[in-house]
Amino acid sequence: MQPNYKNALSNPIFGVISKAAKELQLETYVIGGYVRDYILQRGIAKDIDVVAVGSGIALAKKVSALLPGNPKVSIFKTYGTAMLKSGGIELEFVGARKESYSENSRNPSVENGTLQDDQNRRDFTINALALSLNDATFGDLLDPFEGVEDLQKKIIRTPLDPDITYSDDPLRMLRAIRFATQLDFKIEKDSLNAISRNADRIKIISKERIVDEIHKILMAPQPSKGFALLHKTKLLKYIFPELVALQGIEEKEGQRHKDNFWHTLEVVDNIAETTDNLWLRWAALLHDIGKAPTKRFDKKIGWTFHGHEFVGSKMVYKLFKRLKMPLNDKMKFVQKMVLMSSRPIALANDVTDSAVRRLVFDAGDYIEDLMTLCEADITTKNPKKFRKYHNNFQKVRDKIVEVEERDKIRNFQPPVSGEEIMETFNLKPSREIGIIKDAIKEAILEGEIPNEYEAAQQYMLKKGKEIGLTPAV
Repeated sequence: MQPNYKNALSNPIFGVISKAAKELQLETYVIGGYVRDYILQRGIAKDIDVVAVGSGIALAKKVSALLPGNPKVSIFKTYGTAMLKSGGIELEFVGARKESYSENSRNPSVENGTLQDDQNRRDFTINALALSLNDATFGDLLDPFEGVEDLQKKIIRTPLDPDITYSDDPLRMLRAIRFATQLDFKIEKDSLNAISRNADRIKIISKERIVDEIHKILMAPQPSKGFALLHKTKLLKYIFPELVALQGIEEKEGQRHKDNFWHTLEVVDNIAETTDNLWLRWAALLHDIGKAPTKRFDKKIGWTFHGHEFVGSKMVYKLFKRLKMPLNDKMKFVQKMVLMSSRPIALANDVTDSAVRRLVFDAGDYIEDLMTLCEADITTKNPKKFRKYHNNFQKVRDKIVEVEERDKIRNFQPPVSGEEIMETFNLKPSREIGIIKDAIKEAILEGEIPNEYEAAQQYMLKKGKEIGLTPAV
């Protein structure tokens, strides 16, 4: 006897779908993530997949006709699917199908099939679970691959031969790792080995699809689990060779450096505990990528990574471009975080007003994000050092508040404008204007003068005289 999950179908929308299916005489089921998340008690999903043994498009149209307001049905004829939204829920309807794949594409040839065919084509046993929406069996669970048992054992496993599953659609390899990371599950041994064997197949997947999965791994509670699996299965070298290059410890003349790859994963986990800002998590992931190309050994001082922040910030652009990610303010934010990632660390032992003013001026509205990143970068296992570093960062934070309240440096513009300098010295646009403006800015940042109009005006006159300018009468 099949277990019954009628409580999972208490939302009135399921009654409407069931009625529509009965009128069309279509076998119909809820399948996939909605069923999985209900059994895991992860909250009610807002995306629901409905499979009909017959036309999913016809079922979607009938459901729309039965719903108040007849919500719009979006039809995707190529895939034989249809979507509609109702009451904050997004429903996707598809006809049961079986699929066959060619070697160079993840887009299958599709033909009509049975529910069993449809469950066979699913990526994982835990996503092949189906609940009946048919009158006689409403709420019955159909679990042909023991997916419920896999949920209980916290296992990711493919319904069929994993080599075929992953070779057919290589995106499933990333999805396996993403689900293992999000749910804190293990990938079953045969399935994990199959990912390693098929890793090079990821090359046929679009960059956009890959990045979408990486985003979801990054937003998991413990992203390091996903990146460790990407590394273990050799997928990482196809996606982020810059990260793979950080792995390993080298020793020369008795001096070693830390493994910057595993350190990076610790930083990402640390920052995941404090922020849900996806792009700040990206900054944590990429903050040390400049260390591989800048690594040098100096007999006097040991291993160095001079300028790795600058080199890393340039690498961010190349990486974003290669992965077809946005080359906009989000990319610039990540670049800025990488470029400035060592600045607060350098300040921590000598917290001067002028250094903090420069830090706040350069970081602008991102000063809090920068401090969050730097605190996540503390991965020492020595409790005494850990406390010391955090205490030092607290001093920097306190000084930032003090300097901000007094000097109003964040995003400031020099109190004297370029137009006023031109008028004062009867100048046309010229380099002298820039010299004076920069001098005023530097004087304020160094604490020579307060960030006030009268002091800046007097400094303008002084600087103008120094470079041979005479005020207009």
